[in-house]
Amino acid sequence: MSKRILIQNGRVIDPANNLDEILDVYIENGKIEKVAKSISVSADVQVDASGLIVVPGLIDIHSHHFYGTEHNHYLSNGYFAVPPDGFTFRSGVTTVLDPGGAGWKNLHVFKKNVISQSKTRVLALVNIVGEGMRGNPWEQDTHDMNPELAARAANENKDCVIGFKVAHFLAEDWVAVDRVLEAGKLSNLPVMIDFGGDDSHPPLSIEKLFMEKLRPGDIYTHVYTDLKRRDPIIDPKSKKLKPFLHDARKKGIVFDVGHGGASFAFSQAVPAIEEGFFPDTISTDLHIESMNAAMKDQMNVMSKFLALKMTLNNVIKASTSDAAKAIGRTELGNLSVGSEADIAILNLREGKFGFFDTLGVRMEGNMKLECEVTIRAGEIVYDLNGLALK
Repeated sequence: MSKRILIQNGRVIDPANNLDEILDVYIENGKIEKVAKSISVSADVQVDASGLIVVPGLIDIHSHHFYGTEHNHYLSNGYFAVPPDGFTFRSGVTTVLDPGGAGWKNLHVFKKNVISQSKTRVLALVNIVGEGMRGNPWEQDTHDMNPELAARAANENKDCVIGFKVAHFLAEDWVAVDRVLEAGKLSNLPVMIDFGGDDSHPPLSIEKLFMEKLRPGDIYTHVYTDLKRRDPIIDPKSKKLKPFLHDARKKGIVFDVGHGGASFAFSQAVPAIEEGFFPDTISTDLHIESMNAAMKDQMNVMSKFLALKMTLNNVIKASTSDAAKAIGRTELGNLSVGSEADIAILNLREGKFGFFDTLGVRMEGNMKLECEVTIRAGEIVYDLNGLALK
């Protein structure tokens, strides 16, 4: 039986509805029933959110959850992905997008073993490689990149599949990008690109990728990476943002953080942000290695962008309504009356905090977000300090 929950006196920041003020939020039957000042109702649970921030449940559009026990399976039913519920709710995340852990061959396994077993809302991108994100040599097998079968898997699983993914392809060739785009066109769904390449040849051109290959709504993840095998967004000589990035954004390409264990560098983020090139979506690239290194979790990545002078409202927007828009699920990421009650209550701590990138460069910030309470579909699924027990 769902409980009636009244959240009182919190600073409600809901970018989808242009809200940023002290309000109450009332939840009944798992839905947002009312958002207003001084709601007077009889509730089963009352949460005093004075001094805290109440936001829509966060959406992480790059988070690896196809965990399993198969050897040599990396992020595709292997040991490096993580179960959702244990790592989402404590960071205020209620919806995740697994970016291509499953391919068209094993999406049914991911759906049975993880998606259907999780309280977290788990969505998926189908990897153009049938074996999924299994690592090498499987992710280099162009014979396993089948647009028709990938599109078929997506069309048969519209409840959880929102698009397609290509990642880690190392050859100096556009075949992997072209195959995933073909799947996207067959299904009329977006693709997410994790550009590959190795050190034996120059990386493929991101200008060609953005201006000739990708379509409006397609997602480029790891935007602030600084790896030799990827063409960077910052010109190595001028140390300025390459000018076509603004044109790519106007075209409608979505630029995602995808922090990860090796894909976020201040050498890219700082000069880009100085020119106003903030991310469209903030995501973690959560897996065993990244969560124990520079990335940590969604709270830490969001806090890192506060340290980079992104406004609190825009940080929340990039983790809620803009993330929902990017994955084509605009019913999510808001506190509209009638919406499913996915909510995060956050504490914005002030002090002296350290943040470092995947290359070991450190910077300091004076604000850090911390999740106090997470509500998923009207159920309190995480409560750091027992605020719901008063």
